[in-house]
Amino acid sequence: MAPVALHTVFEMLAYAVGFRLFLWTRRTLAPAAFGHEDHVVWTGVGAIAGAALGAKLAFWIDDPLAAFADFPDLRHLLEGKSIVGALLGGLVGVELAKKIAGIRSSTGDAFVLPLTVGMCIGRVGCYLAGLGDHTYGTPTALPWGVDFGDGLRRHPTQLYEIAFLLLQYAVLHARRHAFARPGDRFRAFMAGYLLFRLLVEFIKPSFYLYPGGLSGLQWLCVAGLAYYAPAIPRILRALFARGSGAWEPR
Repeated sequence: MAPVALHTVFEMLAYAVGFRLFLWTRRTLAPAAFGHEDHVVWTGVGAIAGAALGAKLAFWIDDPLAAFADFPDLRHLLEGKSIVGALLGGLVGVELAKKIAGIRSSTGDAFVLPLTVGMCIGRVGCYLAGLGDHTYGTPTALPWGVDFGDGLRRHPTQLYEIAFLLLQYAVLHARRHAFARPGDRFRAFMAGYLLFRLLVEFIKPSFYLYPGGLSGLQWLCVAGLAYYAPAIPRILRALFARGSGAWEPR
């Protein structure tokens, strides 16, 4: 099977598995997230619409030279997308949908497991897609470097991301009872992932640099971290406080 086809298969699998996990999670791990079935529909529509738009906008910001090549021909504008943009766009979409529907409860905790598993599955597809996916890392001399087809051993940043997501979820799940405020598990997930992406982008090729020497995706990560900054001290206390969860750092 061609790498592009493999990527598409894993992307569709990520959506399907993520959706099924969401249905299970909202009943078991986050039963208080939704007060009514209509709330699920509103947040789902907001998440899908916001994620689709955010994924495209992030690509345009991160690599404007490729996105706007041959403009006003729109073909290149429709080619790429970004998980960072999808997450931030989905966040905005959900918040707008909740405001329209009058939903006041925090719904984010129901998305932590589905997003983690879906993103891991999607990154397997990115890894198998090789150079065409543009998610590989810079050349490295480390023994686990991978040749994606250009003769250079590169950081397998897709695998780094999978490892990070699984480790992060293990910690968040083990400490789930320490998060007293609804939605803090999701805030911890988002802040942790945005920080990871901010750092890992330094070992990935940059297609366009903005002031400060950061890529467009890195600046989006900075913006997302600034949004979650008020909650970060509370999240850190929940993660590292003793006696309120199964896992304790040593």
